Amino acid sequence: MTKEEAKKRIEKLTRELNEHNYKYYVLSAPKISDYEYDMMLEELVRLEKQYPEYADSTSPARRIGGEVTKEFRQIRHDYQMLSLSNSYSEEDVIDFDRRVKKTLETEVEYVCELKYDGVAIGLRYNNGLLTLAVTRGDGDMGDDVTANARTIRAIPLKLKGDYPASFEIRGEIFMNHEGFETLNAEREEIGEQLFANPRNAAAGSLKIQDSSIVAKRPLDCFLYQVVADNAGFQYHYDTLKKAKDWGFKISPYMAKCNTIDEIFDFISFWNKERYALPFDIDGVVIKVNAFSQQEILGSTAKSPRWAIAYKFKAVRVATTLLSIDFQVGRTGAITPVANLQPVLLAGTIVKRASLHNADIIEKLDVRIGDTVYVEKGGEIIPKITGVDLENRESNAMPVEFISTCPECGTSLFRKEGEAHHYCPNEDNCPPQIKGKLEHFISRRAMNIDSLGEGKIEMLYDKRLVRDVSDLYNLTYDKLYGLGKIFEATEDKKEKKLSFREKTVNNILKGIEASKEVPFARVLYALGIRYVGETVAKKLVNHYKTIDDLMKADFYELILVDEIGDKIAESLISFFSQEKNRNLIEKLRERGLRLKAGKEEISLKSTRLGNKTIVISGVFNRFSREEAKRLIEEHGGKNAGTVSSRTDFILGGADMGPKKLEKAREMGIKIIAEEDFLKMIEEPSP
Repeated sequence: MTKEEAKKRIEKLTRELNEHNYKYYVLSAPKISDYEYDMMLEELVRLEKQYPEYADSTSPARRIGGEVTKEFRQIRHDYQMLSLSNSYSEEDVIDFDRRVKKTLETEVEYVCELKYDGVAIGLRYNNGLLTLAVTRGDGDMGDDVTANARTIRAIPLKLKGDYPASFEIRGEIFMNHEGFETLNAEREEIGEQLFANPRNAAAGSLKIQDSSIVAKRPLDCFLYQVVADNAGFQYHYDTLKKAKDWGFKISPYMAKCNTIDEIFDFISFWNKERYALPFDIDGVVIKVNAFSQQEILGSTAKSPRWAIAYKFKAVRVATTLLSIDFQVGRTGAITPVANLQPVLLAGTIVKRASLHNADIIEKLDVRIGDTVYVEKGGEIIPKITGVDLENRESNAMPVEFISTCPECGTSLFRKEGEAHHYCPNEDNCPPQIKGKLEHFISRRAMNIDSLGEGKIEMLYDKRLVRDVSDLYNLTYDKLYGLGKIFEATEDKKEKKLSFREKTVNNILKGIEASKEVPFARVLYALGIRYVGETVAKKLVNHYKTIDDLMKADFYELILVDEIGDKIAESLISFFSQEKNRNLIEKLRERGLRLKAGKEEISLKSTRLGNKTIVISGVFNRFSREEAKRLIEEHGGKNAGTVSSRTDFILGGADMGPKKLEKAREMGIKIIAEEDFLKMIEEPSP
């Protein structure tokens, strides 16, 4: 074969394989057998290896994988990847419809879609080529899994037709039942741990470092949202139909609905028919169809106001309660866990289930030996929801909640108004200390991925770490030779226990790299109660340094956007303790970032002069989230409640009546959106 013949053959195979792929995954109308497809692909791979100069970046041969990703880099989403608000009742859906129509003051057309039980993904295309695939992550940033996404045949590498020059499309990567069962059967044969369910299998597969292994996993993908500026579309439904022409796999299971009855008909149908599908769903998603109306409705910090997810009620099974264990969390909270006679529930063998707290045990009146009903809360976490009292043994005794910590023996306490019992011995109770260490090194906190639960336990047991600052005192000499990791000697017969040199170096590199983690993640890593990732970001945006945050009083804290009484009290309690202030100083000495960097502040101007601003109502020129961002970018502070410290209210249509009344009582100025835009657009004096 000449070079010219090879080039033509490669082009022909590429064109035909891409077309067969489109017909199989998008049109569900395959024209050739799997064997014929594989033979064509094998020939293409062979030719591209022989003539690499003719290999194309969008070649179907790239689906075989081979690229190894040592670590998944974090990518910031161009458009925030929000999660949907969940509902579990028809009343919630009716309330959603009422709120939407009240805001828009018109009738609304909705699109109903299935809610797939998989892993959310965002795909970016430039000039028709797949350039990036990013997981949801925390909504602001996700993992770059492009190499792995390229191996999924349902994701086109090159588009067809009149697609926009640049856009993002979002969807769900999942594994169907047949593929999941085949994968688990293969793993069982070679003695590997089985996946619990298709969702876990899909999530685990997507994060494998070797894309050639991912290529062998039966992953699939439905796309359900096009995100682009000025793409020329008016309606969500029409956009998805058009996206199918571009080569995307769009679900056929969706419908336009004009009334609440039509929505409930769709929900009712799929609640019954979901078990006939070849993949898992856990509900129905309801979206406002018109993009102009979506823009008016806007979003909260976590969820769009123009969509809601209706979750199907969980499947319930009966089994026997064998015993109850009591676990200690990193905050000292005691959680009772039921040990059950193993039972199949929604595709998973369940052996344990949470009983949550003493109140739940008392409310259920659950007893050892009872036949109990188990379901999956939100289709994920098994929980006991009831007891078959007719089958109860006559000598069954009520469960007594423990009074002392099962780990350290300290007497438990329970705060008024709280459901959990707590162990107060946070400085000496092993699970609490280990839990704080594990939280600190976790991926969304300090991201010291060379450490893990097993290594933390080892370091704690060897008395090398007692608090998180001790991690920064670890040295090569302290770590080398430590451990429970088997390392084979040259004759492969003897084994010795040790931390290998590479392991030690990776740990030390990971610890050193964590000193560059942004302040918001350091604050989250401290494990202050109620201070999650979102709250930590809000606090950093407002206070900028740990010192300013530590000095803030209760009334200052509750003025910060989305900071309530509980969070404020928790922060004051944490920073009032000498041991925590000492810990902050140790971390400062070790070089951790305790003030906001440029990437966290991102000020465009100081035109708002550190003014405290409350947002209320609906706007035409921007969403509420965009308004909050603009306030921060121009030096202002967002506040959630009106007080004497409020400088003005940014008011839109349908302002909250309580905020409006309070503003009038206190003489606080209300600024319209046009005047607000003039404030931030005018040059500083």
